[in-house]
Formats: sequence, structure tokens, C-alpha cells
Amino acid sequence: MSSGKDQHTRQARLIILGMGSDHCAGIVKTSLKRLQGVGDMSVNIAAHRVELEYNSEVLSVEDLRSAVEKAGYDVAQASEVGDEAEEQGADIEHAYLAQARKRLWIAAIPTTLIMLLMMPHMFWQPIPGYLAIIAVLAFPVVFLYGGAATHKSTWRSLTNRTFNMDVLISLGSIPPYIIGLVGFFYTMTSFMEMAATIMTFHLLGRYLEAKAKGSASQAIRKLLTLGAKTARVERDGEETEIPVKELKPGDIMVIRPGDKVPTDGEVTDGESHLDESIATGESVPVYKASGDTVIGATINKEGRLRVKVTRVGGDTFLSQVIKLVEQAQGSRVPIQEFADRMTGRFVPIVLFIALASLLVWLFAADSLRPILEWGASFLPWVDPQAATPVLAILAAIAVLVIACPCALGLATPTALMVGSGIGAERGILIRSGEAIQTFKDIKVMVLDKTGTITKGEPTLTEVVTAVGANEEQLLQWAATVENASEHPIAQAIVEGAGERKVKPGNVTEFKSTGARGVSGVVDGALVLIGNRKLLDEEGVTNLADLDKDLEALEERGRTVVLVAVDGKARGALAVADTIKEESIEAIRGMHDLGLHVVMITGDNERAARTVAKEVGIDEVQAGVLPAGKVDAVRALQEKYGNYVAMVGDGINDAPALKQANVGIAIGAGADVAIEAADVTLVRGELTGVVDAMHLSQATFKKIVHNLIWASGYNVAAIPVAAIGLLHPMIGVVAMTASSLSVIGNSLLLKHQFWRARED
Repeated sequence: MSSGKDQHTRQARLIILGMGSDHCAGIVKTSLKRLQGVGDMSVNIAAHRVELEYNSEVLSVEDLRSAVEKAGYDVAQASEVGDEAEEQGADIEHAYLAQARKRLWIAAIPTTLIMLLMMPHMFWQPIPGYLAIIAVLAFPVVFLYGGAATHKSTWRSLTNRTFNMDVLISLGSIPPYIIGLVGFFYTMTSFMEMAATIMTFHLLGRYLEAKAKGSASQAIRKLLTLGAKTARVERDGEETEIPVKELKPGDIMVIRPGDKVPTDGEVTDGESHLDESIATGESVPVYKASGDTVIGATINKEGRLRVKVTRVGGDTFLSQVIKLVEQAQGSRVPIQEFADRMTGRFVPIVLFIALASLLVWLFAADSLRPILEWGASFLPWVDPQAATPVLAILAAIAVLVIACPCALGLATPTALMVGSGIGAERGILIRSGEAIQTFKDIKVMVLDKTGTITKGEPTLTEVVTAVGANEEQLLQWAATVENASEHPIAQAIVEGAGERKVKPGNVTEFKSTGARGVSGVVDGALVLIGNRKLLDEEGVTNLADLDKDLEALEERGRTVVLVAVDGKARGALAVADTIKEESIEAIRGMHDLGLHVVMITGDNERAARTVAKEVGIDEVQAGVLPAGKVDAVRALQEKYGNYVAMVGDGINDAPALKQANVGIAIGAGADVAIEAADVTLVRGELTGVVDAMHLSQATFKKIVHNLIWASGYNVAAIPVAAIGLLHPMIGVVAMTASSLSVIGNSLLLKHQFWRARED
């Protein structure tokens, strides 16, 4: 299939609930890639999902389903991607958990009866017809509802020339049962109890794994339930309630007090405070009035709002957050390549070791019995006097069941699930596992100035009056004239005057002189507002009286406008892009992490250094245009290595964010979905960078711990099983415990991370 997309290119989603590890995912991907017409593909183990592009002229969705099922995995859902697929996937996951619970109970009841019969039969009094009773009780556990799905997966896997982890369970349960039937003809140890126990513990592990992974994916499930189901809209002059999925851009929604906002939009009428904690993690309600944007799933606290729909379906903020979280949960960490190589070859190697153990014990048991005699001194299940065939079978089966690499496959995705969920709750969206691994090695943090360190909008900061003038009158003149202008500096002066309880009056003969300033008549007086050149041209006197104040303001990086009335200078107004309240704290936190902090800005050198000095920046590069920021980041990478992260607003800085080893978009509301960034900070606060870095370090550390535990467990356990010191039933319990310990360790990340941050 060509890389270009045409009208026959479709996107399909497969939900494969048995795909619980990278090994399984590799088999699924291989089975699909064999089909002609399959294009780009992404696998999300955490969500049990595969999304891919396919050519509808060559393939159908059912063809995709068939290919996966031939590989040994049941497909719970196969469909083209649609708006409601996420909720359908959540429903299927709940159904899978219920099915796993049912299979466990059906297997656990007969197995419990087997254990209750086995103990008195072995140690007190032989039970008449014991073997027949055990055969009847174990059969449905091993072959019917309990183990049928496992063996079906094994058969499909083998016929497709692949090896999934169910192969090990089937080989650990079917042969013991069949061998146990020999006891009807010859006196020998029964293995049917072991076959039923192995299958039951396997089903227990699957159930607990599904339940634990469901807990780890609560972040997405929580997001899915947050959206409103219906919307109240104006239609033909009346308010009508309709399903949210029927909303269209341009519709006018009516949001009453206490209502959830159905979808993203813009306020056209009314004012209120909205609880935007789902979007920003900030508990303080945000004031909204006409012209402000609102986010779907946020809650209207008190006023009545009319809101025009701007985004629906997959374009909404909530949908994009879900997409980013799932993308992070399903992404890959470079260290996972090590685990992939191990699991990809693991099953064939285990089968070889199991066969070798069987043969060695059959032909060299006498040489190995001293090991058993030593082990029997502290391991109650070791019997050095057992028959050679019994010892050979026990060793081979123990290798099969203890080696199942489920824990290794769960090590990375479970940690990513929890870590990305923690981030989503705090407004930190980490797009990829690669960013998590790279983040821990970052040495240089590059910051954009405007909108990142500063608020990104001019603010009136100082008012200087000449001799004979007062501040209130100066602001009255300036606000009155500037109120007729749309220039950002003019609006900053008007807003600053309003904050000081000064309201603009009426102006006549308003005139703009381009970049130099504006003029107008206020109460019969000619008011000039602008730079020195404008006032010089108009013959304004006594400008020298303000020179000392102007020089001080300009040294501080302020933009200064002069005010003259009837040819006489009356004062000056200083405007600046003010620093965000949290910037100093954030940069201090970066220094605590050992980072070299660099500010790259298009602003002039003096203004840039003023800001840098105030917040504690280590290095300043000023006068850099957006196109030049890429080269600046590249130069830092050459100097410090590939350990450079950049924080920007995600729009003009997009090329530089891509160039950086980790790009961090800082923004709020519906602008959060910035494709250029690896990390997005929804709350728009620079302190989120420090939290994001701590989170990435904690998540990667947890991944490493999981991989060390899981791989170390298998490496240590297989030789013990091969030499006969590990009973298969003990092995299957240990295998299950290993998988659950990896999941449990990942779930501890939430508590450990925030406790560490508080300390």
C-alpha cells in the first residue's frame, strides 16, 4: 500500500483484550502486516487496542479480525474509527473483566474440591474411585469453559507459526492431565490435580491483571464519564434539549447554573464563573463573559450563559486530552526495545529448556538426585525418591509455567498508564514514552519569554508625572484618548487606568499618527500621547524634565509613552509585558534539578536582560526571530549534547519545539492540543515544567524497577525449575505473583510521586 492516502484509505480500530504484553502485541502486528493493503499501525497495549489504516479496495474490517484471530487472539471489537468508539471500548473492557471473573469461579470451584479430596487421600485414607473423581472434576477446568479460551489461543498461535504466552500454559496443563490418565492402567503419580491448579491460577492471574490494569487506566475512564450527554440549544426561538453528538459548529447552547458545558464554544451573552478543574487542575473558578472561550465538560457555577459551539466530536478539548493520554499510555520507551528482544525469543527458548530438562532427567536422573536430596532439607515439596519419569515431567512443566514472561510485558505499559494518568489529573500531558526517557537526561531548559515567562500581554506598570500634574488627571487624559485606539498598548493603558478607578471620558478630533502615537481633544485641550519624536515635532516643551525618569524606566525594559497637554509635557506611562507570578519559583525549581536555563526571545536585548535578571535566567539570547530559534536550539544541542528541552507557546515556537529533544507546550484551554510538543501543560503555568520533569523521572525509574524485577525473576527461576527444586504449582503461584507485583509497583507510583514532591 502506498504511503499516499486516497478515497479508499480507511482507519480501523481493533480491541483485543487478550493482548496484554509487548510479546502479544508483536504477534498481533506481525499477523496484520502480512496482509496486503495494511498501512500505518499503532498498538496501545494499555487500552488493548490496535489502530491502523487499510485499503478498503483490498481488505475489509472482517479480514483484519480474521487475521488477528488466526494468530490466537479473540477480537472483542473490530470497526472503523468513530466518535463513540472510546466509550464502546470501555464497555467491552468491563465485559472482559466480568467474563474473566466468571471463568475464574467456574475453574476455582472444582479445583477447590480437588484440593479438599487430595489432602486426605494422600496423607490419611485413600478415597475409593479417587482418580475417576479427579478426572471428572479437572476436565472442565482444563478443557472446557476454564481453559478453552487459552487452548484456542494456543492452537491459533501454533497454526500461524507464532508463539504466544498461552502456549506455555497449555503445555503446562494438557500434558499433565493426559499423563494422569495413565494411572487408570498403571500405578503412578497423578498429575491431574496439578493440571487443574495451574489453569485455575492462570485464570486468577488473568482476572487480577484485568482488574489492576483497569485501576491503572482510571484516568481515561474518568475522562470518558465527564462529558455531558445532552445539550440545551436554541432552535427556532425555543430551547430544545438534544444529544451532544447532534451539536454542530455555530449552534447556540444555553448553559444554566450547575450545568456542564456540553462542548467547546465561545460565550456570546451572559457572565459567570466556570469550574475548569478538569482542564487545568485549578480548583478556583474562572470568570467568563462575552467573547471568552469555554471548554466542554467544565461546570457553570452561577450565571446563565449563551455559548456558540466552536468544536464538536474528536476536535474538542476533552477528546484531545483523551487522545494524548492514550497516546502516552500506548507509546513505547526506548528501553522497552530490550524487553521486546527478550520476549520475542523467550517462548521458543523456554520450550527448548523445558524439553532439555525432560530429556536430561529421563536419562541422567541418578546424577541429579543429590541436588534433590540437598533441596529436600528445606523444601517440603521436593521428593528425591520419586520415580524418574515423575521427576522429568515435574521439571519440564515447572519450567513452562514459571517462565511465562507476562511480568516483563507488563513492566513498561503499566508504569506509563499510571504516570500518564497522574499527569492528566494535574494538567500535564506527556505524549510519548520516548519523552519520558529523554526527560531524565535533560541538561538545558530553553524558555521563550512572551507568554511563557511573561503573561504575553502589555500591562500598565508605572505612571510618572511632571511638575504641576497629578496621576489621576494624567490617567484621565491618557485613557480618554487611548480608548479610541485598538493598539495593544492603548488597551493596556485603558485597562490600567480602570484598575486605578479612572474611567475614560469623551474625545473629539481623534487622530492616529501610525507608529508615533495618537492625539485628540479632551475637554477642549489637545492631548498628545506617543514617543519623543511625535512630541518634538509638535513643539512640546519641558521634555527634559522627564529625562531622568524615562532613562530609568527604559533601563528596566519598559515601553514608555509620553503625555502632553496643550504643548506641555505632563508625564509618562510605562507599559511592559509583566512576569507571571510563578515564573521565579519555576526557574528556581529548574535550578534545583541542575538545569542550565536559557531564554530565547525576539525582544530587544535590554528588555530581555531585565526579565532574565528578575527571574534568575542563566543565559539570554535576544533578538531571535521564530525562524532563528531552531538554529539557536540546534547550537545548544551541539554545545551540550542531545539534552535540550524547550518550553514555548506551541504556535510560533512549533519548529523549535520539534527541534528540541523534548518540546514542552505551555498553554490553556482548547489550545492544548499542540502537535509540535512532546509535553503539554494545560494549566499554562511554568511550574508545571518542574512537575512534568519530576513525573517523567519517577515514571522512568518505575519502568526500570519493573524490568529489573521481571527479568531477574525469570532468569533466577528457570534454572531452579530445571533442576527440579520448584514444584509446578508453586511456580504458577509465583508467576502470577510476579505479574501482580509489577502492576502493584506501578500503582504505587501515584502515592510515591506526590509524597516526594511534597517533601
